[in-house]
Amino acid sequence: MWQRIQTVYLLLALIATVVCLCLPLGQFVPEAMGGNTVMYNLWNVMPDGTRNFGGVWPLFVLLLLTCPFNLWAIFAYKNRKLQVRLCLVCVSLIFLWVCYGIGVVRGQNVGFESTFRYSLTAALPLVAFVFYMLARHGIIKDEKLVRSMDRIR
Repeated sequence: MWQRIQTVYLLLALIATVVCLCLPLGQFVPEAMGGNTVMYNLWNVMPDGTRNFGGVWPLFVLLLLTCPFNLWAIFAYKNRKLQVRLCLVCVSLIFLWVCYGIGVVRGQNVGFESTFRYSLTAALPLVAFVFYMLARHGIIKDEKLVRSMDRIR
């Protein structure tokens, strides 16, 4: 299982996803006076220290859903077709996360004069996306190799 490179890619994608779940994505910096609002996947930490769950919790849910699918893909190493499908599910969930995240940032900036400063953590789902695509490519390559060996017999 661990000797295949796609398993390493899936593990790296899982690590990137879990780190993104735990760290802040960025902060809203107001143009005028006021404190910064820090945005996490599950809530926004307001300048007074309170947590606002409105509108950002789906980001947490989307990333959290990728974790069990990723683990399932890692341990389904004997069924390569299922692994390819699970990688596509994870890729689509990450794509939805990116689309929703952009919508949240734009939607929360509408009423306020502030700019959003992204953290490096916000790029981790994109890194996971690349790892999922690399894993998918490796799985398909293994499947082609196994099929070519079956033809030789």
